Amino acid sequence: MTTPHASTTTGEPPHLARQLSNRHIQLIAIGGAIGTGLFMGSGKTISAAGPSVIFVYMIIGFMLFFVMRAMGELLLSNLHYKSFSDFAADLLGPWAGFFTGWTYWFCWVVTGIADVIAIAGYADELIPGIQLWIPGIFTVAVLLLLNLATVRAFGETEFWFAMIKIVAILALIGTGLVMIFTGFETPAGTASFSNLWSHGGFFPNEFMGFVAGFQIAVFAFVGIELVGTTAAEAKDPEKNLPKAINSIPIRVLLFYVGALIILMSVTPWTEFEAGRSPFIGMFSLAGLGMAATIINLVVLTSAMSSANSGVYSTSRMVYGLAQEGDAPTIFGNLSSRKVPQNALFLSCVLLLSGVVLLYAGKDIALAFEMVTTVSAVCFMFVWSIILASYLAFRKRRARLHEESRFKMPGGVVMVWVVFAFFAFVLWALTTQPDTLTALLVTPVWFVVLGVAWAILRRRPTHLARYEAFQADLEAEAKLEAEARRAAAADAQ
Repeated sequence: MTTPHASTTTGEPPHLARQLSNRHIQLIAIGGAIGTGLFMGSGKTISAAGPSVIFVYMIIGFMLFFVMRAMGELLLSNLHYKSFSDFAADLLGPWAGFFTGWTYWFCWVVTGIADVIAIAGYADELIPGIQLWIPGIFTVAVLLLLNLATVRAFGETEFWFAMIKIVAILALIGTGLVMIFTGFETPAGTASFSNLWSHGGFFPNEFMGFVAGFQIAVFAFVGIELVGTTAAEAKDPEKNLPKAINSIPIRVLLFYVGALIILMSVTPWTEFEAGRSPFIGMFSLAGLGMAATIINLVVLTSAMSSANSGVYSTSRMVYGLAQEGDAPTIFGNLSSRKVPQNALFLSCVLLLSGVVLLYAGKDIALAFEMVTTVSAVCFMFVWSIILASYLAFRKRRARLHEESRFKMPGGVVMVWVVFAFFAFVLWALTTQPDTLTALLVTPVWFVVLGVAWAILRRRPTHLARYEAFQADLEAEAKLEAEARRAAAADAQ
């Protein structure tokens, strides 16, 4: 059996405490799959794509399932990996760990800013006239306090956040079914499944409308890979990680597709507007005024949950980068509670820029859309690195792949299918002026990273890491050649 030798997998084991139980991992995975994009962004997605949005969410969920399976196989191939930036550095080279770690950190900082914007917007609906900086600063302060406690406290908080989201969606589905089967009358007509096809069919805006649906829908799935950042703090990862990853298709069908079918059956897709949560609208239609207010609170909680996950994941990623010398060493320190508190402070300070954005323009929905596009593009980069690492794993450590109990279905073929899908999504982002602007701004981040890496790689510690990586490549190639010769001799 081939043993990984890269610097990311040697030395002392991770110091982060394994305090996340199976129920924590399962609900963190579910919470990661039900993001702010579903509650706040689905109004725009439905208005753009019509009922075809059902297929949009199914396709995205299907593709990302293979990304998660690839990630799962790699994480379980070596339990010294703390996250996907570790196996990226090990399999693709030190540059990949640097780019992946910092881009993932940037992804979640940007997503957290979007969440702060969303929270301020919903707080304004609940308390009209409130100064937007108040909920913004309050949110960041609460997130910092939640994450300064033990990782178990984070897991417990995220468990209940996810529970609230699950109950809200199940309540929406249940209420919607009652309205449909009783022929409930709304201002737009009778609630009925026929609303899915009686207003221009499933593709009312034709192919380009369908394409437009992918723009904001991709953001709804950011955080689906969050379970990968819990690898170093999960109890019994060989059992709990596969269970969480394999449940992704069920989560997508129930929470995304199920909820959207109900929403568009109760109210024709033509009535949905960008910037307004369809979840709140449906309970208001049902005459459940208090329920609508509660759902508003649930949506706010969802944004809090997403931001909470972001603060957690960014702090762990920066901690891992510091361990490898890719971030200042001060961020590699743990508190007495085994929490990377300096990395937490960094992330929370940067989230405060979301408060500034609230006053940069009058349109909160536009600000939300811009930052979510940047975030979605960066997340696709991270997902692509996971797939590229899988290709390197299959080539360099074929024996480990053969021995894996959690192989990615479809293998190499599905990797290229998902790559083609990502290319399609990038093209989709060019079809609208607002998303195109955000797409054109995103490369600036990679230019900054490239300059930083060009400077950092000259340091003695990084030169040593690169030499170790090259030595590993040569050693693995030699072992592979010997294995082929032995196999050929056996065949003769």
